Order: sequence, then structure tokens, then C-alpha cells
Amino acid sequence: MRTATLILGITGSIASGKSLVAAAFAKHGAALVSADLLAREVVAPGSEGLKRLVVRFGPAILSSDGSLDRERLARIVFVDSKARAALEKITHPAIARLAEERLAAHVASGIPLVVYEAPLLFEVGAESRVDRVLVVRIAPEEQLRRLMQRDGLDRAAAQQRVTAQMSQEEKLARADYVIDNSAGVAATLEQVDRLWQRLTGEGA
Repeated sequence: MRTATLILGITGSIASGKSLVAAAFAKHGAALVSADLLAREVVAPGSEGLKRLVVRFGPAILSSDGSLDRERLARIVFVDSKARAALEKITHPAIARLAEERLAAHVASGIPLVVYEAPLLFEVGAESRVDRVLVVRIAPEEQLRRLMQRDGLDRAAAQQRVTAQMSQEEKLARADYVIDNSAGVAATLEQVDRLWQRLTGEGA
């Protein structure tokens, strides 16, 4: 049954600026659920998820303190589709359960807008958890530049990570709303302000 709360899914390609946009909505007053934070929670030290990852990928994916070395694991899964599928089989069901719990709690609170930031929203079928989908767009060359700078990658490695994911064009084709993050933070935040007003009827 439809509730007064709108759940807005935010997604986009790697290094597109999803977190910037999600944080801007949260600053306006939206409740925020981040799939990335949930993903960290399900593989925290001592968790069943981390134990299963070590069984599958070996203890080399652990840092010296026993936590998951996410960059080391990323280097494995971005070049091996079978390894990536194994990772997803372990983590995605646990993330889904947590996401549904957190979203339901926010809906029950009666808050007008809940934002679910999920990089793999379409890939894992999570669009069924949201009412509308916002895709954050980024110019391809700017995307590569930001990814290389953010993760310390060379161009080939950055392009490999982009190619491993669903194309931006496919995500844009399935969007209800689009925010373009190619021109800088100020222009992006102006677009968030306008969409916030559109979705909630509240001024910026």
C-alpha cells in the first residue's frame, strides 16, 4: 500500500557523484540509507559475511587488523566476473535484508522523503524497493579523471572498472529523474535544490 513517504533511489555509474547528491538531500532533511554503508556493515570484523569472504577468497583479502581490505578485494573482482559473482552472492542478500529493515523503519516514522543510495540499484533488482529512481550522470571523460584521482588508478585500470559495470546509458534510460554532475558541485547542488522542491513542495 502506498504511503505518504516517498522512497527515492539514487544510483549512477562509478565516480559519478552519487554520495554528493545523496548527502545534499539528507542536508535538506531526507532520511538516508546507503547501500555502501550497509555493505561495510555486513562484512565488518567478526561478521558472518566476512568469514564467508575469507573462505572464498583467502586471508589475503584481510588487512593487518583483521578487517576487509576493500581495495585488495576490488582488484580481484573487477578483473574476474566469476569472482565478482561470488562476492555478490555472499553480500547482496545480507545487504538487501538490512536495506529493507532500514527503509521500513523510516517509512514508519512518517518522514516525507527517504533516499536510498545504491550503486547497483538496477543490477540487483533493488528498484523494487523504491518509488522513483534518480540517476546521477557524469561526462565519461570527467568520470575517468575523478576515478583515477580518487582511487589512485591509471587510465586503463579506471576504464576497466567503468566497463565492468552496467553502462551509464542503460541506467539513464531507466531513470525517473537525472542530475548531471559534470559541471561541478555548485551546479549539482542547484539541481538537487530544484528536485527537492519538486518532490516535497518545500523551498530550498
